[in-house]
Amino acid sequence: MPAPGTVSELALIEAIGAVLARRAGSRVVRWLGDDAAVVRADAFAVTSVDVMVDGTHFRLGQAAPADIGHRALAAALSDLAAMGAAPGEAYLGVVLPPSLTDAQALALHAGAEALAAATGTTIAGGDIVAGSCLTVAVTVVGWAGAEEPLVGRAGALPGDLVGVTGTLGAAAAGLAVLEGRAQEAGVSPAAGHGAALIGRFLRPLPRLAEGRALAAAGVHAMLDLSDGIASDAHRLAQAGGVRLALDAGSLPLAPGVTAVAHALGRDPSELAATGGEDFELCVCVAPEDRAAAEAAAPLTWIGEVLAGTPGVDWRGEPSGAAGWRGFEH
Repeated sequence: MPAPGTVSELALIEAIGAVLARRAGSRVVRWLGDDAAVVRADAFAVTSVDVMVDGTHFRLGQAAPADIGHRALAAALSDLAAMGAAPGEAYLGVVLPPSLTDAQALALHAGAEALAAATGTTIAGGDIVAGSCLTVAVTVVGWAGAEEPLVGRAGALPGDLVGVTGTLGAAAAGLAVLEGRAQEAGVSPAAGHGAALIGRFLRPLPRLAEGRALAAAGVHAMLDLSDGIASDAHRLAQAGGVRLALDAGSLPLAPGVTAVAHALGRDPSELAATGGEDFELCVCVAPEDRAAAEAAAPLTWIGEVLAGTPGVDWRGEPSGAAGWRGFEH
């Protein structure tokens, strides 16, 4: 490829390889330096692909290259978390525009590597190519010793409780602070809630341990909240052929979300439900397994599963809730 920056493609690949590491105890037998990785497999492979594009999922300059590498890998690993799979390997395909320097390309991979190290993931290969727009395509492979513990979207049953991990709305609010759209809220980008919200947008953490623990606790259905629960709850309902009754007032808001939402002229619950990219988990669990699920992960209960036409009802009919939709690319 015509290499960006000043060094040759081979030199850039070698430099990228120097910032990556093969985890101790990894399943990877052969990795960088061969035409393909060789991995010692477990019984079941769980594979997901996630693509992030400059101008759609991030803006170079607003997000540092290391942030972009982290976010791209985090989004893909979050899919493994939603299945209850153990992380294994990641493969990065990166399109580098002429404006991206070699140092920035290395920083992008270093950002991904830092998260890989924190999650026990080995970046086992990938590709780089020159193009007009920075694009990061991540393939992740997780593993499970048996199929039964893996959780999908389709298992929700009438009577199940609906819960979410962590807090919601942080990523959408963080983006608003980063872009200067929440100045009236007095939320500083450099400190306090503002800095924390920006951190949640730029450096989300996939709920891998929680996903495995919730799967072991017997949850019936699970997915990650990448596009916002307003859309993702519909996916759970459609997959399971059930109806979800959710309480907007029960959504756990991240600190600072209310102030940012008011500055934007939006309802805080609506921002939390539609903003997307929080990468928390939404689960459906039988009432008798509630205690086990609560022991597995920090959960807030936001509704229940009903029989009926697949869809979502928002209790109390918050203004405009029937038309709430999450992030769409």
